[in-house]
Amino acid sequence: MPTTQPRPIELSRVTRFSINPNGSTQGENSFAGKPSMSGLGRYYELEIGVRGKPDPETGYLIGIHEIDALVREHLVPVISEQCEIDPTAEPAAMLEQLWEIASARIQHELRRLNWRLSPYYQVQMTARTHTSTSVLLRQRFEFAAAHRLHTPAMSDEENARFFGKCNNPSGHGHNYQLEPCVRTPLEQVERVDVQHGIQQAVNAVLLDKLDHKFLSTDCDWFNLDKGGVISSVENIARVCFDQLAPAIAEIGDGIELVSMTAWETEKTSAVYPADADI
Repeated sequence: MPTTQPRPIELSRVTRFSINPNGSTQGENSFAGKPSMSGLGRYYELEIGVRGKPDPETGYLIGIHEIDALVREHLVPVISEQCEIDPTAEPAAMLEQLWEIASARIQHELRRLNWRLSPYYQVQMTARTHTSTSVLLRQRFEFAAAHRLHTPAMSDEENARFFGKCNNPSGHGHNYQLEPCVRTPLEQVERVDVQHGIQQAVNAVLLDKLDHKFLSTDCDWFNLDKGGVISSVENIARVCFDQLAPAIAEIGDGIELVSMTAWETEKTSAVYPADADI
């Protein structure tokens, strides 16, 4: 058995719930969400990340039932009340209040609070962004494209061995996904429609040039004959970050792109930069 002093660990827990128009708080299936959906309700997920050292006797950092209870007893009512009072409110603007409530009731260090508003859009506060009075917005996009992985630095035979099926002379395709992570000062989230700004920027800067294209020839960024780079998922994440960053900065003061995640398949993705300050 290890004898060294254990280092801190981060535990994450996702709590699923619905905000119902009839105020129903019923539900027995906590995996699907509790309260469960009733009528034309809103379905949300809150993920809490807590850092600390587990109890040496139980092995627990914190009981997950404690996190579920925190969310359902203290955070869900705040969200439910806001949905009733002002359903047009900006969710990102509520993160600081939710953070203060959660951190006051957790004995360990609160590291992350992610509010998933849909499977493809979430607002997030971390220990670092809380200190800098900012939030993170993450939104996912999809494009379909084909490419061929082939480098002139290797012979045709070497390319075929190294890249395998991805070196098919006629190319092959993917349904790619992109997720920019945008840091926004809290003072800006109610002044500027950041979510819409992200959508406009991604569509104009990235998707118009990538969607339904043969990347290795149709897009100069990945056309080796025009000074581009090979269209690996690693390079796609980096190039998309570099191309999008200036447009995100134009959305408003202090708004910046901090990372780009690119998925080539459900199982393969890359994040650039890997050491993003979030």
